[in-house]
Amino acid sequence: MAEIVRSLLRAGGMLVSLDPEVAEIASLSLRVSGAATAVAVVLGVPMAVVLAVTRFKGRRLVIGAVNTGMGLPPVVVGLIVSMLFWRSGPFGALELMYTPAVMVIAQVLIALPIVMGLTLAGVQQVDSKVGLQAMALGASRWQSLSLLLREARLSVLAAVMAGFGGIISEVGAVMMVGGNIKGRTRVLTTAMVLESRMGHFETALALGAVLLAMSFAVNFALTYFQQRGAGRWNNP
Repeated sequence: MAEIVRSLLRAGGMLVSLDPEVAEIASLSLRVSGAATAVAVVLGVPMAVVLAVTRFKGRRLVIGAVNTGMGLPPVVVGLIVSMLFWRSGPFGALELMYTPAVMVIAQVLIALPIVMGLTLAGVQQVDSKVGLQAMALGASRWQSLSLLLREARLSVLAAVMAGFGGIISEVGAVMMVGGNIKGRTRVLTTAMVLESRMGHFETALALGAVLLAMSFAVNFALTYFQQRGAGRWNNP
């Protein structure tokens, strides 16, 4: 118990002093996961809207694949990306292994089905008559889709939060494709694993505290906008 208390006190000291190494690792974590979330949203939200309103053969199979992807183990993603970008892999010539770029790619594959699945569920909950009424009033197809997305905005923000939370806290994929290289690909989760294995629990606790604080700050900001939208909906 005394060791835990000492570790917590040391962790607090590192946070208060803004340890340069901790700040560097936290910055890379935010940049990698932030970029991956942005890409997943840009790709996943439009795809989910189209999937929600389009009828085609095999649609249920695609939706089932998306929902299955929401629970895809990060280590499986890391293995697939590693095979693709390894020197002998089909994209090995790009030399992206053990770089932040390939870490972003891996995290996009993790976040994409999460964003798609939750957005799809939100759009499907919107009354289908909304889009039809908009088109009857002269709205174009794209304007009608934009209206559906606007009506499902609370679910979309929830999808963004879930996508970000799912990748900022994962360790398997980024460890496999990034290599946990100091000063290059070391992020908060992989650094915590390394420090705890070395017995540096105070550093691991400091990194964990930063991870929790950063996740809370991002999700609090998104929740603020989400609840503002909910307030406007409940009080027109």
